[in-house]
Amino acid sequence: MSRLLAAVSLPLVAAVLASCSGGDSAPEPSAATATSTPAATPSTEPSPTPNPYADRSDAFRNRQLLLAAGSGNADKISLLVEAGVDLETRDERERTALLIASARDHVDAARVLVAAGADPDALDDRHDTPWLVTGVTGSVPMAEVLLAADPDLTIRNRFGGLSHIPASERGHDAYVEFVLDRTDIAVDHVNDLGWTALLEAVILGKGTEPWQRIVDSLVQHGSDVSIADRDGITAEQHARRLGFGEIADALERARS
Repeated sequence: MSRLLAAVSLPLVAAVLASCSGGDSAPEPSAATATSTPAATPSTEPSPTPNPYADRSDAFRNRQLLLAAGSGNADKISLLVEAGVDLETRDERERTALLIASARDHVDAARVLVAAGADPDALDDRHDTPWLVTGVTGSVPMAEVLLAADPDLTIRNRFGGLSHIPASERGHDAYVEFVLDRTDIAVDHVNDLGWTALLEAVILGKGTEPWQRIVDSLVQHGSDVSIADRDGITAEQHARRLGFGEIADALERARS
């Protein structure tokens, strides 16, 4: 009986082994099959950030523009310009954003406004313009920005003066030199007080180095030293009376 089982089992085992190792075995995977498909790389480009002022009211945008000009927030002004804000909106003193930025010497804010087309000649309730207030602040960088907007240099302030006259009074020597060098402003313009920039630099100045440099700049740019005030007193005579010897001597040399 055991011999019979052995005879039957041996062929059966042989058949099983042949089926496992024979030509019907599964093929080796190809290179294309072995390589897994890489996963799609997610996009790293950020989604565009929506403009926070795009869907706000005109009144809201206008208020925000004036606030941004006052604080010098150039980035905020850029967003408001992009959202279509009214560049010539006014505050309670009739000041535009550009005038506010100019008065506070926020140069970057003013640069954005000028590039967007803001008016450099917009008058407020004190008859100041963005350009005129640079004569008060004496800011050369701001004057440089505003010159790109082609301001009207003939507009007068509430005292009938041009920008270089208050600058001469206040001792803004670098500003006076810049304006005389870069513009065709009327150097001997007479304001409502009857004073030129030269007379104002002497009468209201301190006679120290900044005012000495202003007098030199005015003379070098053709200021007429013989022009007198309404009482017939020249800048040189005022300088002698006030004890401004250096200025008086410079004006005497210019006269001779």
